[in-house]
Amino acid sequence: MFSSSLFNQDTFYKAFVKDLNNARNTVIIESPFITKKRIIRLMSVLRKLRLRDVRIVVNTKPLNEHNPLLYEQALWAIGEMQSIGIEVFMTVGHHRKIAIVDDVLWKGSLNILSQNDSCEMMRRIQSAQLVKEMLRFTGLKNNVRNTIRLI
Repeated sequence: MFSSSLFNQDTFYKAFVKDLNNARNTVIIESPFITKKRIIRLMSVLRKLRLRDVRIVVNTKPLNEHNPLLYEQALWAIGEMQSIGIEVFMTVGHHRKIAIVDDVLWKGSLNILSQNDSCEMMRRIQSAQLVKEMLRFTGLKNNVRNTIRLI
């Protein structure tokens, strides 16, 4: 049994940050794009998680697959995340938009680390079983152990 709720671009971040604040062990964020503006908005909560020893893993596109106009922002944001101990790795052709916060799975169309001005949706599912299924399906269960240091 699990619970599920839908969120849009206006309601997502408040609920997501609440989940982040309650994280106990692991946060995984898959976001193909990363912008400075979004990282600045999330950095304080991510920093608090790292101080509590919560493991944070980010999967994104390789830098050369980011929009050339946003390359410098992505490079800066990755450096900021790595400076506080966030593990960042890259997947060629990446386009998934998922987050896992312990036993909560977020999935949908919203680029979590870059969303700015678009109409999006995310579904929040509270289910340890569905989190495990997503980790197996995406290969994150194995790949999270093998992160790539980017900078």
